[in-house]
Amino acid sequence: MKQRNFKTMDGNETAAYVSYAFTEAAGIYPITPSSPMAEHIDIWSSEGRKNLFGQPVKVIEMQSEAGAAGTMHGLLQSGVLASTYTASQGLLLMIPNMYKMAGELLPGVIHVAARSIATHALSIFGDHQDIYATRPTGFAILASGSVQEVMDLAGIAHLSAIKGRVSFLHFFDGFRTSHEVQKIEVIDYKVFDKLLDKEKVKEFRSRALKPNNPVIRGTNQNDDIYFQAREAQNKYYLEIPDIVNEYMEKLEKEIGRKYRPFVYYGDPNATDIIVAMGSVTETIKETVDYINKQGGRVGAIIVHLYRPFSKKYFLEVLPKTVERIAVLDRTKEPGATGEPLYLDVVSVFAGEKKKPYIIGGRYGLSSKDTNPTHIKAVYDFLNSEESFHGFTIGIDDDVTNLSIKPKEKINVNDGTVTECLCYGYGSDGTVG
Repeated sequence: MKQRNFKTMDGNETAAYVSYAFTEAAGIYPITPSSPMAEHIDIWSSEGRKNLFGQPVKVIEMQSEAGAAGTMHGLLQSGVLASTYTASQGLLLMIPNMYKMAGELLPGVIHVAARSIATHALSIFGDHQDIYATRPTGFAILASGSVQEVMDLAGIAHLSAIKGRVSFLHFFDGFRTSHEVQKIEVIDYKVFDKLLDKEKVKEFRSRALKPNNPVIRGTNQNDDIYFQAREAQNKYYLEIPDIVNEYMEKLEKEIGRKYRPFVYYGDPNATDIIVAMGSVTETIKETVDYINKQGGRVGAIIVHLYRPFSKKYFLEVLPKTVERIAVLDRTKEPGATGEPLYLDVVSVFAGEKKKPYIIGGRYGLSSKDTNPTHIKAVYDFLNSEESFHGFTIGIDDDVTNLSIKPKEKINVNDGTVTECLCYGYGSDGTVG
């Protein structure tokens, strides 16, 4: 029996631990709440810790997130496996280089502690506004919902990027996961080394820009070929869901935990389900258990591989009995007919003969609390004649009246759990 190694870590340290294994050089710049990832990489490098390639990571601190992404881009073009770490406005500054990295089929990985975007006001707290802004860049997007999932899925991002030649963004919720301390099972670097496709690493290095191997890249193209060249990349994105699924199956054999691009949780004959991604899925699972113990028939689809969004893998886990779906998005896109995840789920059923009733709602902007009572309210609302698309939970919207009011306050704990709330001040290094 394999010896299991447990350690108390937060989400940032966990992502850094995994990223360090696959990274040869990192361009870094700090931004809350992602800064500890780069700090861990820098400390471990200075201590001489070795990555999978037997070398300490080369750390390059730049003067902005745009510079960090530009450094990452240049490193990848030079045949160096590179990563960076960011959040919020910092991720937005990386978008121009993200288009280039994805367009040039470079296997870089950006780890993001997802955070609010400064709109009417700045907020350092967590939601998915930043990662949704990167949807058009061509980066594959992988979501983790807990500290243990960060440990398990961060490596999937690196492995899949190397094998599939598609850049990856791996994200987890700012503060709620990035700073949550949990006792988790640590994956040994030997497991990552076993799963790493070393032939694909060689192929990547062989495509590096070198004086003795001159090639033309980054050209200007006109209307005669630009469109065709963009479409020629389709095949790489069509392969990514299968590559990610393959690595998830291989990892399951090593660690015993099951992941798939989409994971179903709940009653196998559920009529009402929620679709969501990120840390809220932990709350949803607890609420699903509570409702089903009361005689309900509900479930949830947990999204891990958000881009490319695979219709095949989504329908594979969807119970045939589902009649109603509520999609929860942790963002707001003013003027849109719906938020991004909702629109993706709706598109899955385009052309299908059997279509469930689908509505979308918003939750958790700027770390607004979303608890089991709110999730129970979503299930109640979904299965009611008053349900409508575009609802909100966790707030009292007295302007446009889109918020759901819970019918009852529930406690999903069985009485054996003690919960404590700790307050802190920014001056003592805590946020609470």
